Amino acid sequence: MELAKLKSIHLSDKDFSRLQYLIKNHCGIRMTSNKKTMIQARLQKRGRNLGIDTITEYCDYLFSHEGMKNELIHMIDAITTNKTDFFRESTHFDILVKNVLPDIIQDKIWSVNKPLRVWSAGCSTGEEPYTLAMVLSEFAANQKNFRFSILATDISTKVLDEAKLGIYNIDRIDPVPFEMKVKYLLRSRDRRKGLVRIIPELRKYVKFQRLNLLEEDYTISERMDIVFLRNVLIYFDRLTHEKILNRLSRYLNYDGYLFIGHAETLNGLDVPFIQVMPTIYKKSSIK
Repeated sequence: MELAKLKSIHLSDKDFSRLQYLIKNHCGIRMTSNKKTMIQARLQKRGRNLGIDTITEYCDYLFSHEGMKNELIHMIDAITTNKTDFFRESTHFDILVKNVLPDIIQDKIWSVNKPLRVWSAGCSTGEEPYTLAMVLSEFAANQKNFRFSILATDISTKVLDEAKLGIYNIDRIDPVPFEMKVKYLLRSRDRRKGLVRIIPELRKYVKFQRLNLLEEDYTISERMDIVFLRNVLIYFDRLTHEKILNRLSRYLNYDGYLFIGHAETLNGLDVPFIQVMPTIYKKSSIK
């Protein structure tokens, strides 16, 4: 019995194959064989939280009717990797201010009822949308009647809960310019904790929402002017790239901008975007 239990703490090839199919089918993420050890460790931890001793038992529960209903979302939270930073790939924010925003505002009148709408897709723990909020707030200070709103989405409820709080270890804010740190961040009263929080006046610009990019309907009511989809496509295959980008384009205004990560490209994809700069695209009126 002890030997059988010992063996069952490991993720079998059969269960790994089932998990690969489930993860790919549900959220489009490819889990190659080199991720098996990582998945095993994370699911062991998740199982312990549920009082389940072995990976085999955890998988049996996950693939049950009750597990598909109640556990699937937590499994996705456990296995997804969320890496992000404030001002990550910072040249994008320079181009946003110097090139993209001036181009967009030529044709539009901004008001409280018609703000610039920006979408941070795959927002993780919130560093990207809060960076956007800082940058756009600085721009708004010098642009009469300019208003903006930010939608931040991710498939993981765990990271969204962290993002909504807007609390970060102080070493996470190193990339934030000093003037913005003073203006937009609050130090914890207990300095020993080493924590900072985004000020409420900035947090109000960001709405967080769970969204699976593989779903047919994104439940977004307003079209966006700018979408940041950076370092998200790298987790999917090229066929899934096309599906996501064509679906996403329905929620972006014509001539709206799409930013992707520096390690990503849309070359060779049948999508309605025209490259205007490296990793920066505009939605075309004709596909």
